[in-house]
Amino acid sequence: MAQRLPVGTEEERETAIDRAGAVLARGGLAVIPTDTVYGIAADAFAPEAVAALLAAKGRGREMPPPVLVAHPETLDALAVRVPEWARALAEEFWPGPLTLVCHQQASLQWDLGETRGTVAVRVPDDGIALALLERTGPLAVSSANKTGLPAALDADAAQEMLDADVAVIVDAGPVDGGEPSTIIDATHHRPRLLRLGALGLDRVNGVLSAFDVRIESEGPEA
Repeated sequence: MAQRLPVGTEEERETAIDRAGAVLARGGLAVIPTDTVYGIAADAFAPEAVAALLAAKGRGREMPPPVLVAHPETLDALAVRVPEWARALAEEFWPGPLTLVCHQQASLQWDLGETRGTVAVRVPDDGIALALLERTGPLAVSSANKTGLPAALDADAAQEMLDADVAVIVDAGPVDGGEPSTIIDATHHRPRLLRLGALGLDRVNGVLSAFDVRIESEGPEA
């Protein structure tokens, strides 16, 4: 049974971040709040922990988890050949509900699954998640739910689905967002929308217009 960690006071918040960080450092799993939905987190550089994350969700290696980081600048430590338009999107919308799929650095010593040489990166706009990421470094984080079920929007829903699979659940109350991040493929010269989420296309295209590219609809670029 997972330990529930409330964050109603500053002392509780620090305790929750400390305990969640300790669990992740030793290869365990933690449920954490983000700005979109609750997530199930593992140390991105601990292959057994990432495998346990996928197993907890009932997901195979063909669906690798995204990686959350604390700072936009970390993108260059994880990715290569990032288009200028993708950097502009990161500058505008990070922290926030934007995930960029990029070519990963070949030197990275991790195993997120069948990534085909890519990594999906995001900086969440949530104080607890960012404070935890400052302590842990990059975390593999996927929505806190069993595959096929709705993503958890509060700690109760996460506990109902994942109680036996995680060590701790950081309970920050209902998330403000409720929609998953928008995912954009940045592995080509032109952007491709992989999932439309909390960040709308109008805002994305507002940034892309400076680079004479745009996304017309969900799926490959027009």
